[in-house]
Amino acid sequence: MTTNNVVLIGRMTKEAELKFIGNGTATASFTLAVDRSFKDANGDKGTDFINCVVWRKQAEALANYTKKGSKLSVRGRIQVRNYDNSEGKKVYITEVVVEEFTFLDSKSDSSEPKQKKEPVTEVFDGDPFDKSSKPIDINMDDLPF
Repeated sequence: MTTNNVVLIGRMTKEAELKFIGNGTATASFTLAVDRSFKDANGDKGTDFINCVVWRKQAEALANYTKKGSKLSVRGRIQVRNYDNSEGKKVYITEVVVEEFTFLDSKSDSSEPKQKKEPVTEVFDGDPFDKSSKPIDINMDDLPF
């Protein structure tokens, strides 16, 4: 059995870059600054800067409700991809593909959405709740906005 599972808590180093690829699917890239849990020889804690990517509706929510410095918890998997650059050299990119995230700032810090960066253009294949006859019970305190 193999496992590829990553959990991080950190702050965004800048606003997420929201893009829509050819078929209208949203993707957002961002970097999370994560403090190390140990100190170096000088007594200083280091920080790792982890590249992350999130897709679809989650990408739009992240881009619209976060900003530089927003504190997030992310869970996902490590992905390594590569391409040949203009000089013919292979470039490797390691990033976390975010499967879920949680806003960790107080509601007052992130309760108002920013100006939307792009209109929503994604089309879903189907509603996962459309065959359920039960109402969805959502507590308003659980919503990030």
